[in-house]
Amino acid sequence: MDKIAVLIPCYNEALTVEKVVSDFKTNLPQAKIYVYDNNSSDDTYDLAVKAGAIVRKEYRQGKGNVVRSMFRDINAECYILVDGDDTYPAKHAQDMADMVLNDNVDMVVGDRLSTTYFTENKRPFHNSGNVLVRWLVNVMFKGNIKDIMSGYRAFSYLFAKSYPIVTKGFELETDMTIFALDKNLLVRATPIEYSDRPEGSFSKLNTFRDGFKVLKTIFRLCKNYRPLTFFGIIALILFLVGGGAFVTVLVDYLRTGLVLRFPTLFVSLFIILTSIMSLVCGLILETVASINRKSYELRFIQVKEHFAPPAKEA
Repeated sequence: MDKIAVLIPCYNEALTVEKVVSDFKTNLPQAKIYVYDNNSSDDTYDLAVKAGAIVRKEYRQGKGNVVRSMFRDINAECYILVDGDDTYPAKHAQDMADMVLNDNVDMVVGDRLSTTYFTENKRPFHNSGNVLVRWLVNVMFKGNIKDIMSGYRAFSYLFAKSYPIVTKGFELETDMTIFALDKNLLVRATPIEYSDRPEGSFSKLNTFRDGFKVLKTIFRLCKNYRPLTFFGIIALILFLVGGGAFVTVLVDYLRTGLVLRFPTLFVSLFIILTSIMSLVCGLILETVASINRKSYELRFIQVKEHFAPPAKEA
């Protein structure tokens, strides 16, 4: 088992991958550097080999698929995940690893948004999108994470081996953050400097397409992890709509003694009934989610025992 493994997923990063590998070899000489090439059409693979990394291929496209294979294939006490585009400085890696190795932190997030991100990033919609995602996640999941979508993170062995990766693309970081908050894992953040991509290097992130996927992921995970909140909000909206329509019929009845609008009455009652059904679904699924959290705790213990079995008595 490696002490520290640096994981660098790459897709067409020939311009920067050598420098990224070299920087991490300098700052973490004790670490193994792994580069997984995700169907690059340039010289990323050869340049990573030249730089001294352990290079493998992942043929399923998407960052989520790459990290899934990394977590499955590699055993390490600490994992450092970083993009291959040279936007994250390697000098913070040792501090992040120390938090995992010495303080038993499950996930360390490199916080860009508290330092240079908003001045370095030249894509304004990315800036506003990061702020929106941060607000949504922290409100829905009662967290205090400063940078939800940072691609620079450190993980414990327990996190890597117990986290089920079901996302395929750039929504991975959001999924990781929400998973950690829901499972009450120990998460810390450390401020890092962020540098925009060097000239000639282009982001594979599509602002609107991938931004929509991230928002979709947030609401999907809210439904899965916080079903009472999710369906409770739907129930409240439906109740207000149905109740508002019913009140108009009731006012007419109190004034005239007659039901003047039967269609409105039937529709309002149907909406109110749907509201009640939504609330009941939320209550049932909240019980299921609670059971799943308990099951995860048992799985977490099993992984921990496999990683560090108790010493036998003499």
